Amino acid sequence: MDTTLTDINELNRALHDEVALLLYFSSPSCNVCHILRPKLMDALEKEYPSIGRYHADISLTPEIAAQFQVFSAPTIIVFFEGREFIRKGRALSVDGLLQEIKRPYELMTS
Repeated sequence: MDTTLTDINELNRALHDEVALLLYFSSPSCNVCHILRPKLMDALEKEYPSIGRYHADISLTPEIAAQFQVFSAPTIIVFFEGREFIRKGRALSVDGLLQEIKRPYELMTS
């Protein structure tokens, strides 16, 4: 499914090592997070298996949220070659996000 990050160093290594990465920020009190995360991670695994999938709980790892100026959950950030490419907040569609990822993913994997 995805890897839950426990500190900022893990994320920095992942950003360095992964060509593409999705970072999902959640919090324990976010009901949307609990429903959306499995749907999104399953869809990514099927559509874009080369994208690294990571999760950060903003209540347990506030330094990661602070580094990326994440103030609400869910927040999803997609990185290509270590640089932020897409950022989505509360109102997002799994299908819409997958469409936004399509072109850079195809360029990356071709």
